[in-house]
Amino acid sequence: MRHFYVYILSSKSRVLYTGITDDIYRRTWEHKNDVGPGFTRDYRVHRLVYYETFKYVNSAIARKKSIKGWLRRKKIALIEAENPTWEDLSAEWFDGKQVLRFAQDDRVFVADERLKSSAHTPVSGLRMNYKTLQLAFDSHIATLTFNRPDKRNAVSYELIDDLIRALDDVNNSPARILILTGAGKAFCSGMDLDNLKALIGRTPEQNVEDSRTMVGLFRSLYEFPKPTIAAVNGAAIAGGTGLALLCDFTLAVPEAKFGYTEVRIGFVPAIVSTFLLRQVGEKIARDLLLTGRIFDAPEALKMGLINEIVPPEKLMGRARELAAQLAENSPLSLFHTKRLLTDHARAELDSQIEAAIRENAGIRQSADFREGIESFLEKRKPKWTGR
Repeated sequence: MRHFYVYILSSKSRVLYTGITDDIYRRTWEHKNDVGPGFTRDYRVHRLVYYETFKYVNSAIARKKSIKGWLRRKKIALIEAENPTWEDLSAEWFDGKQVLRFAQDDRVFVADERLKSSAHTPVSGLRMNYKTLQLAFDSHIATLTFNRPDKRNAVSYELIDDLIRALDDVNNSPARILILTGAGKAFCSGMDLDNLKALIGRTPEQNVEDSRTMVGLFRSLYEFPKPTIAAVNGAAIAGGTGLALLCDFTLAVPEAKFGYTEVRIGFVPAIVSTFLLRQVGEKIARDLLLTGRIFDAPEALKMGLINEIVPPEKLMGRARELAAQLAENSPLSLFHTKRLLTDHARAELDSQIEAAIRENAGIRQSADFREGIESFLEKRKPKWTGR
């Protein structure tokens, strides 16, 4: 079974770093070998001194955020309760074969001996090992591409896990700007059909857990500390609309389509509504959420949901141009400005999202929810009962 780990690394002088991963062996090897330049390399934060294991990614995300917010003395008390000597818990994990395999599986290294001094800097075209997306670094820009073109980049549980992990990797990298886009003709077409079908058999507890996982994803993107740009190359429906419009900047091709279509198949657009209300106000939000209608890029621009409409052949070029413009600003100023904006919204979002989780999970026990999914999968008109 897959697990998620919240971990604390330390330097010899006890500078601390808290992170999250689904492969703690690989991640600690990366830190020990300075694969990701930045804070951990600068301060030689290489020793694994504490970690916890979680079954669900959203639980791990919540725990990481909690620990990161603690005062230093509380973190030290947590470590010393389990590891009083500050032993490196990963010291015996790595033999030569393991290390070689980790390096070959997940990273592109500079082989030229003349370039050893820059071997830890991300190079153009570098890819991380994800199943449902690609992550490339080029100078100060990270480009994250949904890579399920045969499924129109639909949201699956695996994609959610990959995306949360990728956001964490970008956050810990030297990249200063993140671009989000899709492979093929769609940006993200909503929930994967196989996952949608599986929702019918979920327990109430699993429905709450699913809702918290989606909240974890949306908030990770909404609260991402570096500027984000969505380059919407096609349809962005339901959850895809949410992801596209949660970025700081949203560029879209003229053919792009958007829609909060949840009510059309028996869902409640509870989680996305908390963010949409802040973006467009109640009147427009009621229109989009209650009708579930599809709207195009010009209408999205008129409502202020996207920033620009860009021809398809110029979309990524314009996204990189905007990223370069943002990168001219002080990265520290950008970080603090984003944190300020996020902090303004946090208290209100916290209370609204808890209610949204209950609504999102509660509707899944209804007969209309089951009918909505079944009729959608069977490509027929639903027969609503109001139960």
